[in-house]
Amino acid sequence: MDAMTVLTTRRSVRKYKPDPVSRELLEKIVNAGRLAPTARNVQPCSFVVVTDSAKRRQIAGITEHGKFIADAPACIVVLSEDTKYYLEDGSAAATNICNAAAALGLGSCWVAGDKKSHAPDIVAACGAPANLKLIASIAIGHAVEVPSPAKKTLAEVAHWDKW
Repeated sequence: MDAMTVLTTRRSVRKYKPDPVSRELLEKIVNAGRLAPTARNVQPCSFVVVTDSAKRRQIAGITEHGKFIADAPACIVVLSEDTKYYLEDGSAAATNICNAAAALGLGSCWVAGDKKSHAPDIVAACGAPANLKLIASIAIGHAVEVPSPAKKTLAEVAHWDKW
């Protein structure tokens, strides 16, 4: 799928088929996250790929709005060192992960992590160092359905030279 098609058609998926996602595809997706731009090329992000169903259920139970992670065959937890631009860098990585999943024919949904009270619990559940920041827990899998919520038009959001 070409980049513009991915960018214009990707949607958040919250219902997944039980079919597993291959390690090969998950590595491609994580690699896309690794290659995201970072401020001053600091590269502060790390990724925990969770395919174990008990661990996914644990993460889903910790989140506020990510209960569907339990039903996805994979979850990629995006973590970052506490750098000046950790949230921007981690968000770029998470965006690349969601777009790469779509490009490979998979669904995904980004569950917020930063500033959530449960963030340290997810970091601990992943066995990661406590000093890392949780950026996102991203469900990955074969979509049962791809929602198509209405989006604002370009004319509603684009302003040229001034507001």
